[in-house]
Amino acid sequence: MHTLSRVIVLALTLCFLSIDGLHAQFVKKAQVGFRFLENPVSAEVVGRGNVGVVNTITANAIFWNPAMLGWIPGDVDVSLNHTRGIADINYNAIAVAAKLWSTGVLGISLLSMDYGTFYQTVRSANSQGYEETGTFSPTAFAVGGAFSQKVSDRFSYGVHIKYTRQDLGDAWVSTAGSSLTDSALALEQRSYNQGATAIDVGAYYDFLYNGIRFGATVQNVSKELTYENEPFPLPFAISFGVTVEPLRFAGIDSMHSLVLCFESRHPRDFGERANFGAEYCFLNIFSGRVGYQTNADERGWTAGAGVRYPISGVPVRVDYAYEPFGILGSRQFISIGVSF
Repeated sequence: MHTLSRVIVLALTLCFLSIDGLHAQFVKKAQVGFRFLENPVSAEVVGRGNVGVVNTITANAIFWNPAMLGWIPGDVDVSLNHTRGIADINYNAIAVAAKLWSTGVLGISLLSMDYGTFYQTVRSANSQGYEETGTFSPTAFAVGGAFSQKVSDRFSYGVHIKYTRQDLGDAWVSTAGSSLTDSALALEQRSYNQGATAIDVGAYYDFLYNGIRFGATVQNVSKELTYENEPFPLPFAISFGVTVEPLRFAGIDSMHSLVLCFESRHPRDFGERANFGAEYCFLNIFSGRVGYQTNADERGWTAGAGVRYPISGVPVRVDYAYEPFGILGSRQFISIGVSF
């Protein structure tokens, strides 16, 4: 690795360590907002236990580690993702990455939530204690741009800047009075709509030895927001990942490949999460995946499969993943991608 790569690696390492130190000193349990930014994107990644910081070589890397964008095989890569979530909370995501000749890779991301429809109420002195005032549909989205540069055949870095917004609708808030029958009761309608800019920074290193690779990322660095009294941060997290391909040690032919991967995630508002995954590929066409997530109340095992095949000379990929969610049911993920 030449001098520039060493400087970048050292700078990113110091950044990760300093932020991790602050994270250890100031911990807010279960007090982050905009939690939709933590929703996993890409059936490929979910199938292997949500390990995506070190082996997502598609446009979807923008959601996991922007440094991986520098390794997309084609000149342009497009990924479309749909998630059928719990409680009819679904979301869609689009990622596009394009090479800028030898300069680097540009990426565009869009994540949009579908929370469904909720009944809106206001306090009332009737027997129910409330009156219905109609329905509302909360919205949330994040749109961003990224740049990644492959500095050498081993190292790359990336930055993802995104604008996020969450609209929880309007609510009636009591500004005076102590009870529903209080003649001094006064209600005020307030809007709960906030937006913020967040930054992700990532690094990736390939040891060029039997598929041993390392990735690291810092996600959702932003200012704090306030809806009422208490400020809250976005879901800041630091993640590290590593992969290895054991079949290469045994000299197995290229018809088969097996990747074992591990990721350690350190969110601001919860304890460390360790994810494990495995992905087997035959002829670089058919893939089977399995993974396990630790330190999650209602989640654990994941599984998935994928197909990659050229149609009219254009490489097309289709991936599916299934994630049991305990008493809440399950989540299903599908991703379709194409590389030009």
